[in-house]
Amino acid sequence: MTTHAIQHDPAAEVFTTTVDGVEARLDYHLADGWMVITHTGVPDAIGGRGIAGELVRAAFEHARAQGWNVRPACSYAAAWVERHPEYNQLLG
Repeated sequence: MTTHAIQHDPAAEVFTTTVDGVEARLDYHLADGWMVITHTGVPDAIGGRGIAGELVRAAFEHARAQGWNVRPACSYAAAWVERHPEYNQLLG
C-alpha cells in the first residue's frame, strides 16, 4: 500500500495530500468533542489510488489521539469506517 504524505491544518479543519501536483482533501469541523467529517474529495486525475482512504484513516487516527469521537457525515467516510471496524469505538 502506498502511503502519501498527509498534512493537517487544524485552523482550517482540513487534511490534505498532493499527488502528481493535484490536491486531495478531507474537510471536518469540531463540535463538542466530535470530529464531524463533512467531505472527502479526490479529483479524478488521482483517483483509484487509495488516497481517500488514507485521508480518512489520518483523520480517525488524529481524532483517536485527541480523545475525540468521530461522526462520518460524508458518505465515503461512513462507508470506509464500515470496512474498518477497528475504528468503531470512535463512533461514540
